[in-house]
Amino acid sequence: MLWLSVVSGLVLLTVGAEALIRGASAVARRFGMSELLIGLTLVGFGTSSPELVSSVGAALAGSPGVAVGNVVGSNIANILLILGLSGVIAPIAVGEKGFRRDALVLAGATLAAIGVSLTGEFGRVAGVVFLTGLVLYLGWAYLGEKSAGAAEAQQRQAQQETPRQDSSLLSILLAIAGLALLIFGAKLLVTGAIGIASALNVSETLIGLTIVALGTSLPELVTSVVASLRGKSDLAFGNIVGSNIYNILGILGATALIHPVAAPLAIVRFDNWVMLAATAALILFALTRNRIERWEGAVLVLGYGGYIAYLAATA
Repeated sequence: MLWLSVVSGLVLLTVGAEALIRGASAVARRFGMSELLIGLTLVGFGTSSPELVSSVGAALAGSPGVAVGNVVGSNIANILLILGLSGVIAPIAVGEKGFRRDALVLAGATLAAIGVSLTGEFGRVAGVVFLTGLVLYLGWAYLGEKSAGAAEAQQRQAQQETPRQDSSLLSILLAIAGLALLIFGAKLLVTGAIGIASALNVSETLIGLTIVALGTSLPELVTSVVASLRGKSDLAFGNIVGSNIYNILGILGATALIHPVAAPLAIVRFDNWVMLAATAALILFALTRNRIERWEGAVLVLGYGGYIAYLAATA
């Protein structure tokens, strides 16, 4: 029954995230937002929503290992596994101007999360600082990409293309339904994950870093791989970078603000540094020739395999 709860939760999270992404993106396109901005904001937020509801639920349930491990494990999986697989499928082009902004924010957020965790707790003050940083980032991203959205609209008009006339009301209702599925799915997932950790006599932190982190990263996996297959590398890359920024500033920030959580010692000692190394690799690969090659994607995937093998060996 515990595993059924986890699987059911993952299915509901995936379906809910897809509904939320579709509804929110349809509304955003009607306002002329560029695809890169949609990837960095709405799609990034939508695919991170399972982590949000799961981490908040775990914190309220008194399981800091699941709450923090979910965020750290998801960021590691997003870069090493999901971005790696996307890069293996097709080389990923990186917009130099936009990425310099996002790389700075991602690096700063990662270092801030590690710094706060060294204090032993993600408290409400840290939550306010993280959420404020997210708002500032969104404003910066919007102003930077606003001209790109206008350019896309002009190009569409020049080609005599009409935007999709999806009903705004239906899109909003779809997004609300997706959010409801996310909340219910997260409850099933967290409950099942905590029960499995107890039954297997392993730490909740390990379950958070693996089962919960991988499960809540399924929307990022599906979105990025499909985007790569369709040749929309900007959307795939923006999805990963945006999701990781949201995971730290938005999810850790909101979780800490709602219910302060202790930083698990195992994560402070090891997994934080894996997250930092993965983030550094992403930035390094992206800045070299402004693209992520297939061999670089393969290196990332192999790195994730080694990370999971280490966790399994030391469980």
